[in-house]
Amino acid sequence: MLSFRQRDELAAAAEAAGWRTIAARRAEGVERRFIVSGAAVAVVDARGALAEGLAAIKALADPVEANAGALLVLLSRNDVSALDAIFAAGATHYLASPFGDAEFAQTLRFAERLADRLAGGGQAGDGTRLGLDDMLGWHYHPVGGLRIGAPLRERLALPPERPISLTYFYRLLGVEGREAARGAARRLRAGSRATAFAHDMPEPSGERVAHHLHLDLSGIGVAGSIETLDTLGELDERPERGHRDSLTGLRDGVATRRWIEARLKAAGPVTLLLLSISRFDMINAAFGRATGDALLRSVARRIEALASASAGRRALVARIAGAEFAVGLDHDVTEDKARFLAEELSRSIARPFISGAQMVPLACRIGMAISGAGEDDATILLRRASAALAEAQATESGAVHVISGANPGDVALHGRLQIDLRRALNQGEVDIVFQPQVSVTTGAIVGVEALARWNHPDLGELGAVTLFAAAERSDYVAQLSEHVQRRAVAIAASWPAALSELRLSINVTAADIAVPGFVERLLTMVDDSGFPRGRLTVEITESGLIRDLGDAAALLAELREAGCRVAIDDFGTGYSSLAYLKALPLDYLKIDKKLAEDITGSTRDRIVVRGVIEMARSLGLAVIAEGVESEEQLALLAREGCNYYQGYLCSEPVDSERLSNLVMRA
Repeated sequence: MLSFRQRDELAAAAEAAGWRTIAARRAEGVERRFIVSGAAVAVVDARGALAEGLAAIKALADPVEANAGALLVLLSRNDVSALDAIFAAGATHYLASPFGDAEFAQTLRFAERLADRLAGGGQAGDGTRLGLDDMLGWHYHPVGGLRIGAPLRERLALPPERPISLTYFYRLLGVEGREAARGAARRLRAGSRATAFAHDMPEPSGERVAHHLHLDLSGIGVAGSIETLDTLGELDERPERGHRDSLTGLRDGVATRRWIEARLKAAGPVTLLLLSISRFDMINAAFGRATGDALLRSVARRIEALASASAGRRALVARIAGAEFAVGLDHDVTEDKARFLAEELSRSIARPFISGAQMVPLACRIGMAISGAGEDDATILLRRASAALAEAQATESGAVHVISGANPGDVALHGRLQIDLRRALNQGEVDIVFQPQVSVTTGAIVGVEALARWNHPDLGELGAVTLFAAAERSDYVAQLSEHVQRRAVAIAASWPAALSELRLSINVTAADIAVPGFVERLLTMVDDSGFPRGRLTVEITESGLIRDLGDAAALLAELREAGCRVAIDDFGTGYSSLAYLKALPLDYLKIDKKLAEDITGSTRDRIVVRGVIEMARSLGLAVIAEGVESEEQLALLAREGCNYYQGYLCSEPVDSERLSNLVMRA
């Protein structure tokens, strides 16, 4: 999940819906992070950052497609007009704001279903969302008319831009095809959501194809994807032959997975090469789509020739994404021979191509993976090869990178974060950033909340939600929480004079409270650092207190007597909020982000937020609103009597140096 502004909130929503989430705010290396993560779904949050989102979608498109994944894009309401560009870049699904957690979770499930179908060799659920310009297919809607994908236009010798009516398209199907198509249409009108029909393509092709039809998400449009039917061989012998890439004639991603699975189960091991043409989008931009397509066909022929010469006809050669090809080698091809082939492929692609009057130089990177003993999972081998390709793309030391099945530690696909967490604490990968808390009345920064960040060596910067979710799965929450608290207090103790008046808020979990001697340990840690107790606020998330309300009240009272302040965090998300206000000794109430957002909603929403603020103030509590992102939110919160706010309206979480600059400018 890549979100430039709301990473932690989205990650929390996904985790609450049962997903294991890796969330990042920076787009650098996003392809590699996706591959290494083993994720089935990638989410790009382009709200308020459309240009950056489009760049990330383009970067993710090939690895997502190659690994049978789905790519969900979140859009601002004002950016829905950019949907064509979003889908052309490689998105498979989208969701436009405003939306709630339930809608987000449901859309994630839709995306997961598509990934499941792709991994299992099924057809995609919505032809309009798979990038129609890249697929052998078509889409018809009563309002928008008929759209025909570029590969199918090429097969039918249709001009690239000419609008085609449904009647004319029917005529192109021939007598047999028209009758079969009418029968399929009748079945859809009778209530079927999916059906199919077959016919022979017009000459000179003459090949037999099947149209797989289904209703699109509108329920009234029809999407069709086309599969070439192989009538020349036995299905049992060559189960992958029915799945061909329309542009190059090579096998496609479905056929690649079937080939790998069959070889792994029959004999193993299997060597898989993934070859990616470097910066191919620039080739398309410079020379045009027609030249780019011609180059891909030429690349396919060179790969076929070398693979056949090296490994014979038993080798797999496939195009599995835009400019990404696969070569599969049987068990009788040694690792040294496979490495030699990879180097030969790299040298061959580097020789200039001639396309019309153009001489075009290309380069490629190759990832190579070798299956381990007893391994029979095509998805894992593809992930390994994708990770190797990402390594090759990230380094200048060579065009080929190899991951052997004998060394699976190179790519830990399952439970990686749990395994890496302990090392991360020892090696200083978990660090602290601070989000300012601002006075509503003066605009001055009066405090900060300390938040954890994991600078993972492969996955990049990961947020607190991802970090603590990994800790919970590995029973390491208490150790991680103590590390974060200790690190935050130590950094704050060394702040320069410009920050010497700021309050520091640290988070405490239910696991912390359950540890005997928690208060004594925390106070000793603070005193040893030299940070004043009087400037420390302990924030307790309300959901963590439900079971031990009495003990929690005693602990918090002890902290207040020692000079600290206490806040209840995320107020409004749990079901015992009022009980906490009655039972716990508190200084601050932090309104959850969703409540703060509601203040710009309906009159009923504002009444609820107003009631919470009035209740807190009547109990003598200061109120801090989280997740404030707009001047409208701030104005309404100020009108209702909110004391402080934190959120992107002031700043994202920052390090101490940037915090100093913010305080001096405020």
